[in-house]
Amino acid sequence: MQHSIASDVSAIGRISAVPAILQVIAESTGLRFVAVARVTKSDWTACAVLDLLGFGLEVSDTLEIATTLCNEVRGSREPVIIDHASMDERYCTHHTPRLYKFESYISYPVIRADGSFFGTLCALDPLPAKLSEPHIVAMMASFARLLAIQLEAEEGFQRTEAALLLERKNAELREQFIAVLGHDLRNPLFAIDACAEMLMRKPMDERTERLVKHIVSSNQRASQLVEDVLDFARGRLGDGIPVKLRECPNLADSLRHVVSEIQRIHSERIINANIERLEGFRCDPERIGQLLSNLVANAIAHGAQDGTVEVNIGRNAGGFSISVSNQGEPIPASVLERLFLPYSRPLSDLPRAGLGLGLYIASEVARAHGGNLTVTSSREAGTTFTFHQPLQST
Repeated sequence: MQHSIASDVSAIGRISAVPAILQVIAESTGLRFVAVARVTKSDWTACAVLDLLGFGLEVSDTLEIATTLCNEVRGSREPVIIDHASMDERYCTHHTPRLYKFESYISYPVIRADGSFFGTLCALDPLPAKLSEPHIVAMMASFARLLAIQLEAEEGFQRTEAALLLERKNAELREQFIAVLGHDLRNPLFAIDACAEMLMRKPMDERTERLVKHIVSSNQRASQLVEDVLDFARGRLGDGIPVKLRECPNLADSLRHVVSEIQRIHSERIINANIERLEGFRCDPERIGQLLSNLVANAIAHGAQDGTVEVNIGRNAGGFSISVSNQGEPIPASVLERLFLPYSRPLSDLPRAGLGLGLYIASEVARAHGGNLTVTSSREAGTTFTFHQPLQST
């Protein structure tokens, strides 16, 4: 992952432990200039500074990397420790101690969790100091590791915060999308329906009446498709299909009405409905009716055309359930696994109406009620969809 120098400086600045680390190093070593530096192949940049010398460097100030010993640390990823530069065989003629006028110096590499080199934890002083003592070496190594850990945690927090901010923006866009979709698609359909209703009130010949009725039925199908798309958008792009839970003393009557409406449309099919009394449950009756309608319509569309659709609705020990069964070819196991996904439908050479969202929407309605929707399918028993709403979720 690429990091800008400015973001790295900011990240170190947000780590609350850094000032204390610099203070402890100064007090433990006697060195009066301590810093955390971001080191690249070209620059040394101060991320945090404790300057008791008046050295003159402040946060975000930079040095040319070739003038510093941190360039060696970057290359070797090993610490540089100098107790007394003018007496040190290696560094007595080195340009860096002379340039910055120090005798004692220590610098430890700070390595990110991903193994990349961040920079150094370094300190210096014009006076000699015994920095090669084991406890000093161990302290600097520990603080360098702690900085790397804290840096990773801070950057992780920033990534999470940025992701949350993006998600909030996306949520707002999703809500706007759903609202615009509903407005822009519903309004013309309402207009078509209103015009068709006005035409129905006027005298017309048989052919015109057939055309107007066709407009009305087509508009109803289009309206249902729009509702399915909106429910899909709410379920997939929002926080799930919204429900309004309330006491439903007439739930059984509402569900009988749903079945009778479907029976009226499909008068050639046999639908046996056994619906018990369902007082005492809290639910969204419109949404439960939608779930039942989708399941029965699915059974009629995909079941044997000469078979019976069985609807059983009633109480059980843990709540209440709705089951819809049909005869016909069993659904393959590979299809069952995907049946509640959007746009999923059984394989068939025959054209099918709709978008393939019915079972997905039914499963989302079940989930919104704290329940679940399951399916079993076999050649002997046929296909049965079962919705269960637990009593404790109401």
